[in-house]
This record gives sequence, C-alpha cells and structure tokens, in this order.
Amino acid sequence: MNGQWYDADAGPLVRPYAMTGGRTKPGPHGVRFDLIALVVVDPDGGGDDTAEALLGPEHRALLGLCRAETQSVAELAAEADLPVGVVRVLLGDLLEGGHVRVSRPVPPAQLPDERILREVIEGLRAL
Repeated sequence: MNGQWYDADAGPLVRPYAMTGGRTKPGPHGVRFDLIALVVVDPDGGGDDTAEALLGPEHRALLGLCRAETQSVAELAAEADLPVGVVRVLLGDLLEGGHVRVSRPVPPAQLPDERILREVIEGLRAL
C-alpha cells in the first residue's frame, strides 16, 4: 500500500468505550435490555429537536432506526453496526432522557396453551 488509508482499511474510527464514555452498564437505574426487548420512540417523551441536538451521533442513529419501526435491541445493534453492549448503554441514555420506551415480549410461560387455542379455533369453525 502507498501509505494512504482508505475508509475500509482504517477500521473503526471511534472506539466503543468512547461512544459510551467508558460505561459498560446502561443508566443509573440498572435497567436491563434483553436482546429481544422492543424499543420504540416515545411520542410523549423528550424527543424535541433541541434535546436531540444535544445527543451524540450514535444516539441519533438509534433514534432514527426506532422511528422507522419498532426494533429489538439485537436488530438495532445489527442495523447500527455497533456492539450489543454499546447499544445497551446508549439505549439506557435514551430511556433516561425520555426519548424511547422499552417493552418486553410476553414470556412463553404466560402465553395460552396451544391446546386451548386449537379448541377455540375448532369451536369457532363449528359456529
């Protein structure tokens, strides 16, 4: 090579610890973001343009992805091309600022039994 770096050869320009300020845990409340937790922009939250202008570029990128559609933590990490740990810390910041809401899917143990659902379907067909 002739001494010039091309974008692909340079590697990541900002290290993950710089994006999170050296933090490894999301927020002071210790909220836990499962990989399947769903993240959506909070329409009633602190998402005004002035507050968003104070956020870092990675925060704004995550907000942009969440605006397009509800995304899981794993999807956000993949789309933003960031490590999951970094995404969790950044989402903690966004949650603390009221920019996003996080919900968890219903655990399988709380879903109705498949047998019951089949009986309901058969009952509806019988009508």
